[in-house]
Amino acid sequence: MSDQSTDTILVTGAAGFIGAYVCRELRARGAKVVGLDNFNDYYDPRLKRDRVAALIPDVEIAQCDLTDRAALEALFDQHRFGRVIHLAAQAGVRYSLENPHAYVDSNLIGFVNMLELCRHRGVQHLVYASSSSVYGDSATPPFSESQRIDRPRSLYAATKAANELMAHTYAHLYGLRATGLRFFTVYGPWGRPDMAPLLFSRAVLAGRPINVFNHGRMRRDFTYIGDIVAGVLGAMDAAPRPAGEDAAEGGPHRVYNLGNHTPVELEHFISVIEGAAGRPAEKTYLPMQPGDMVETMADTARAHADFGFEPATPIETGLPPVVAWCRDYFGDDA
Repeated sequence: MSDQSTDTILVTGAAGFIGAYVCRELRARGAKVVGLDNFNDYYDPRLKRDRVAALIPDVEIAQCDLTDRAALEALFDQHRFGRVIHLAAQAGVRYSLENPHAYVDSNLIGFVNMLELCRHRGVQHLVYASSSSVYGDSATPPFSESQRIDRPRSLYAATKAANELMAHTYAHLYGLRATGLRFFTVYGPWGRPDMAPLLFSRAVLAGRPINVFNHGRMRRDFTYIGDIVAGVLGAMDAAPRPAGEDAAEGGPHRVYNLGNHTPVELEHFISVIEGAAGRPAEKTYLPMQPGDMVETMADTARAHADFGFEPATPIETGLPPVVAWCRDYFGDDA
């Protein structure tokens, strides 16, 4: 039986870190939400299912792949989605060096499938995940949306830059309102286990050594999940820009940085984890890894001006809950 309400919001990647928190906040606001996820094994699917059970047990999640056009069409037929928050993607910079086809399938083919469905099914607003990695070697901190993104350092970054170009094209040709969000190193409880906040927290708790790349000479704009969710929903709720404004950006297409605007030295980041864990880290210093960036820093003036984005969580506040969650969730296997 079809749901004829165009108030329904589709969140793809709903079992993922950002997706689950976005779904939870939408439900807290009383929105009708449908999730989509393929529960792939890029990292342990059990964590994804536990995340869903803990954060969004009341959200319907369709299990299908972004490359399955028939399944996606059936889902759009069942629900008349008014808005789509597209967070599903193959993530990870280093993994893109090992398994490039996964990035082409999910991030390029899957994104075209989503654009086509939004175009043909009357979706009013597509909000999609981009990444700070698009800045690559072209930009200098603080990264602003007006800087070039034509020198990516990884295939993952290249697919995200391609997503922005594809969304620009659909906005220009078909009037599809699309908003891209460049996330800057998102962290928090229930986060991705392949990223430094969880990797380091688990290793320090267990007394295992941590790999510190570029001999610690790195700075990251770590952004707490609560601030990111506020930015995602702020972008979704923002009023459309007047016709003709920012025509050079594709009319109804707009891109925003969502970051903390406060880059943190890697060594300080580790020290905060040490304090929360109550024990020192054993560090193994290594050279820079292919595809990584030495520093990230978001210029968030555009997001602040257009929908009041105001990140408010320093790592001294945000990291201790991550360490506590790792201790509780992973226990002796941290």
